[in-house]
Amino acid sequence: MHFELTKDFLDDISTAVAERNTAFVNENISELHPVDIAQILDQVNQQEAQFIYRQLDGELSSSVLVELEEDIREQFLASLSAKEIAFQLDSIDSDDAADIIQDLPEYRIQRVLSHIEDDEHSGEISKLLEYDEDTAGGLMAAEYIVTNINWTIEQSLKELRIQAEETSYVYTIYVVNDENQLLGTLSLKSFLYADNKTKIKDLYRIDPIAVTPLTTAEEVAQLMEKYDLVAIPVVDYENHLVGRITIDDIVDVIKEEAEKDFQMASGISERVDDRDSVLILTRARLPWLLVGLFGGILGSLVIGSFDEQLKVLPVLAFFIPLIGAMGGNVGVQSSAIIVQAIANNSLSLDSTSKKIIKELGVALINGSVLGSLIFAYTFITGSAIKLSLTISISLFCVIVFAGIFGTLIPLILNKRNIDPALATGPFITTMNDIIGQLIYFSIAWFFFF
Repeated sequence: MHFELTKDFLDDISTAVAERNTAFVNENISELHPVDIAQILDQVNQQEAQFIYRQLDGELSSSVLVELEEDIREQFLASLSAKEIAFQLDSIDSDDAADIIQDLPEYRIQRVLSHIEDDEHSGEISKLLEYDEDTAGGLMAAEYIVTNINWTIEQSLKELRIQAEETSYVYTIYVVNDENQLLGTLSLKSFLYADNKTKIKDLYRIDPIAVTPLTTAEEVAQLMEKYDLVAIPVVDYENHLVGRITIDDIVDVIKEEAEKDFQMASGISERVDDRDSVLILTRARLPWLLVGLFGGILGSLVIGSFDEQLKVLPVLAFFIPLIGAMGGNVGVQSSAIIVQAIANNSLSLDSTSKKIIKELGVALINGSVLGSLIFAYTFITGSAIKLSLTISISLFCVIVFAGIFGTLIPLILNKRNIDPALATGPFITTMNDIIGQLIYFSIAWFFFF
């Protein structure tokens, strides 16, 4: 049944912890899913969270530790000894174990690893820690199910039962040769329906889709999405099978990337959340606010340079917000389309010139429609024909410029290996504001002065 955390339940937890009521924890919390328990620990204070956590049994507490938010997990790890942390890592997959301790100081990591009783498990975790967390090596688990191409179904079943004890989830059976080189995959359905004497070589499917430990997490996500995979093998440069990446890890990558891009597009320069301190939140927001401030100053200088024209024709000032807003909106729309194409890896299918021509066509149509509408509005409300033309032509030009500008900027940023999500935020709106005003007053000067 779906669990929903309520304020009343949190109040009950606070009361139970204050009374050291372990029965309440065992009856109402220990039976929940690890994700739900992690959510509870995320909402209560540190003292309450640690009391609840210490009532959980070993395997459950390990699963909860995996699901905790990073900052909350850091607090837990700080309160645990190296031996206690090692105990938690014993019962979870190597990739989750590596994720948990990767941010600890090096000396503490070594102490934790030395307390892990299973030397093979300790070695696997240590090896995974050598890879960057944003690569396939940093995501992969060293536990997987594998069979040899020369084995029979009967031989394989015996081996797979042993392997399954160390593997949390079985998604795919990988087929290797005597040198542990990946040859393909075997579906569970084929395996279950085959005769005991059947050879694996007669059943397996040649499947070339694999990644290396240095493949970026983003590329892994794109491959798994493209081929609808729930798991993908990781091989070294000699095609030896070294690990696997499962869909749950990739979902986390996609979520983190989406959050990062959304925050960047909103003008937040580093990943933050509402639990961060005032100083961290300010540090993340201030840089782009300064860019916006600088852009506003430039915009005011543009308006100030046309001060005489505004004195003669003050009605021009009424349409400054309209021109700026429309330019910013069009620019963000255009850049969002290009950023999405870059993220989906579909941009390479069309040339840059094709993209620009397509966006130009869209901008010309939108500019014509919106320019015509604003011309009709201003003319019907009694504005002079020249003023109506000034506003409509300015809006048309600003929309066309913003469409091209919003297309080019993310392409340029991507070519220079800068995250193109920057282009969908304050940078585009600020630049379009300034240049839009310059276009508007230049056209007004042409018509009236």
